[in-house]
Amino acid sequence: MSAAESPIDVHSAAAEQAHEIAVARKDILRIATAGSVDDGKSTLIGRLLYDSKAVFEDQYAAIERASRGDYVDLALLTDGLRAEREQGITIDVAYRYFTTPRRTFILADTPGHVQYTRNMVTGASTADLAIVLVDARKGMVEQSRRHAFLASLLRVPHLVVAVNKMDLVDWSEEVFEGIRDEFAAFATKLEVPDLTVVPISALQGDNVVTRSVNMPWYEGTSLLHHLEHVHVASDRNLVDARFPVQYVIRPQSDAFHDYRGYAGRVGAGVLRPGDEVQVLPSGLTTTIAAIDGPDGPLDAAFPPMSVTVRLADDLDVSRGDMICRPHNAPQVTQDLDAMVCWMADAPLVPRMRLAVKHTTRSVRAVVKDVQYRLDVNSLHRDSDADSLGLNDIGRVRLRTTQPLFVDDYHRNRVTGRFILIDEATNATVGAGMLTPAG
Repeated sequence: MSAAESPIDVHSAAAEQAHEIAVARKDILRIATAGSVDDGKSTLIGRLLYDSKAVFEDQYAAIERASRGDYVDLALLTDGLRAEREQGITIDVAYRYFTTPRRTFILADTPGHVQYTRNMVTGASTADLAIVLVDARKGMVEQSRRHAFLASLLRVPHLVVAVNKMDLVDWSEEVFEGIRDEFAAFATKLEVPDLTVVPISALQGDNVVTRSVNMPWYEGTSLLHHLEHVHVASDRNLVDARFPVQYVIRPQSDAFHDYRGYAGRVGAGVLRPGDEVQVLPSGLTTTIAAIDGPDGPLDAAFPPMSVTVRLADDLDVSRGDMICRPHNAPQVTQDLDAMVCWMADAPLVPRMRLAVKHTTRSVRAVVKDVQYRLDVNSLHRDSDADSLGLNDIGRVRLRTTQPLFVDDYHRNRVTGRFILIDEATNATVGAGMLTPAG
């Protein structure tokens, strides 16, 4: 047998190294879907999973048995709750993972109902791209505008409008262009840095993974091709160095007798050995002695890498502290101005006491006042509001017991966000995005 015909040892060191390089080069795209009820979000995700060969045969057979209609209901791949299947709607956030030779995807299927706004905020808070589905028969509706606004509020860098059910409007170019122009006009009122509009049929699979022959007038790419090629590396803040300390590593073993490292995930910027850094809240400065990754020392660390940073001097650094640049530090404050999405049945009211979780730091806080409640459909600010109810979004002022190290959310999505926790039940009751004061 010749060398070319000999079997490849997939467990060899060379094969394992090649696999590690392939995995390392394949970046992750986090996607959140949104849209009105029955726009086809779950069906679209099911189609993406099925056509990209991410569904096992037994999974497909199971949903084939569970389907009620004349076709296989691919929405059942994500709508797993009994109530979801009975009503044919999405209630909870469902996460699905699949991969192509070019990229790995994490898909969050979020509900379209108004009463599940908090679920959509949860699913889109970490997304790189949001897909807003619009029913081609109905055009833009109130919920389409609401979801586009929430995506812009959460600073999702890329927005894709998928005009679904084109097969039910006879693949009409005029219908598509009307929806595209209306959405583009609405997007000018929002901060949407990147907008793409794609006509699709999630049920039939047109323009989802492969180009559709039914819409020759459409000159763009398929949805999956766009997802594979959208550029997200530059979306992260690589200017402001932010490293929240999550854990102090002190093995105190014979092999690592004097080892002291600070573990965490890089929130922003680039860290390199030899860089001068400052530790907050102490304000003491030192330099980075070394950066350790899972496979050994690193020349640089950038978001969203999880690393261990070693400092040249023995400083008092603990969980919740922040490592940054001496001349580019976050704001140190106890007064927070934020847009808050309230997620609890009991309303948020002034003088309420809550716990705040910000990066790796936890403090207690009191609500100073509610400045206004926002109508996400009309973008109207209700300045007379003195509380926030379930799924409401509004601007709130908080006072914390200890200082936090914060940036505005539009500058850094990691250090610009926090969650509110009920101290009695330990339940997450709100999510906040820090805004400039005033």
